[in-house]
Amino acid sequence: MSTHSTDLAVLGAGPGGYAAAFLAADLGMKVALIDTEPNPGGVCVYRGCIPSKALLHAAKLLTEAKHASAWGLHFGEPRIEIDKLRGWKDQVVSKLTGGTGQLTKLRKVQYIQGRASISDATSFEVETARGREHVEFTHAILATGSRPATVPSLAIGSTRVMDSTSALELADVPGRLLVVGGGYIGLELGTVYAALGSKVTVVEMLPGLLPGADRDLVNVLAKRVDAMCEHVYLSTKVVALREEPDGLHVTLENENLERREELFDKVLVSVGRKPNSAIPGLDKTKVEVDGRGFIKVDARLQTAEPTIYAIGDVVGEPMLAHKASHEGRVAVEAIHGEDVVFAPAAIPAVVFTDTELAWCGLTEEQAKKEGRRVEIAKFPWGASGRAMTLDRTDGLTKLVIEPGTERVLGVGLVGSGAGELIAEGVLAIEMGAVVSDLKMTIHPHPTLSETVMEAGEIFFGQSTHAYRPRKK
Repeated sequence: MSTHSTDLAVLGAGPGGYAAAFLAADLGMKVALIDTEPNPGGVCVYRGCIPSKALLHAAKLLTEAKHASAWGLHFGEPRIEIDKLRGWKDQVVSKLTGGTGQLTKLRKVQYIQGRASISDATSFEVETARGREHVEFTHAILATGSRPATVPSLAIGSTRVMDSTSALELADVPGRLLVVGGGYIGLELGTVYAALGSKVTVVEMLPGLLPGADRDLVNVLAKRVDAMCEHVYLSTKVVALREEPDGLHVTLENENLERREELFDKVLVSVGRKPNSAIPGLDKTKVEVDGRGFIKVDARLQTAEPTIYAIGDVVGEPMLAHKASHEGRVAVEAIHGEDVVFAPAAIPAVVFTDTELAWCGLTEEQAKKEGRRVEIAKFPWGASGRAMTLDRTDGLTKLVIEPGTERVLGVGLVGSGAGELIAEGVLAIEMGAVVSDLKMTIHPHPTLSETVMEAGEIFFGQSTHAYRPRKK
């Protein structure tokens, strides 16, 4: 068994882990990065964000080609080569992970491929293809991520029942697909399969899709999802599932306790994610885990064990790659002796369906729950020239504003490319911008970004392209 000594050992090479390792190396630390994959990337790059976005891009192209007949452009029925599409998606993943692998070498980060367990507060044991390796560290960062949550009653041991990981493998395009869960992962993958030709049914046990997101925004997206899917059942749950030679027989129960059975070729279970906090040997340290399985950390991302920090999905929601990356940087800076805390004013969230939905900061629903009085300004994309040229006027830009100070507390967007626009909202909130800052910032015309400016104008009753007099 070989032994290594390092300043920082990072367990988990996802977007949080490798961002932390790379910054630590840039700051002059000796770093070891440990993961089971051959290169950094984590779930996000290998089995999540990146492959799903590649498939969503293909799905959007299929949808636009079909819709183009309304403009006098006729492409005919598409011929989908599923093996080639899968290969292209895998090629994107391979290029990105190969690139992070090169960056690891350039930064002289010691990359150890294997499964780690915690020996004590200052060392890991790693099972590698070459044998066991002992890694001693001054500090460690746990960045072990999360995994798809399961529903025990639906775990029947059939390859026809998929989670997000197996759905992204794109083994085939089922004739009829049931998506259990109306959250962002279920909707993203469901709309991909719908565009590829599956008849998709979505089942959500709550009264609306995307629980927790702004209803004004979700209502716009829901219309698109309804149009793409065969059925969308709300306030409905799956109470039974059995496999027969002709497919999966699923019993659905609605809020009135009415039941019916439907037949599907495959079922995608997408009911959230669970933290990977059951790290072997964690009990040998002072690290604490809460009732939901998240590792407890302070504002510096330090656990109850002074030598160990934790970041990303394993420490709590929102379970987002960009949040993990920033937490990783804060943890490294704290280890480096800097006076830092992780306290963002806004963390953006994006649902990459077609149409896209994005938000940051305070939502109107959150304000109501907290008893906070806010003012709302909404600009409809039906009044946007750029949206009209794209034939995508089914969008909305929404501002949540603090009365009196007129400070921007939240921004929400739904529409084509919303995910590319939300960063302006994040910057506005982080900079403490007031709504007049958005109104007075000259935006290029014609663009969808103008809708942020015009939402600001709406607040003052001065929008050029929408008549909304300000209430006295």
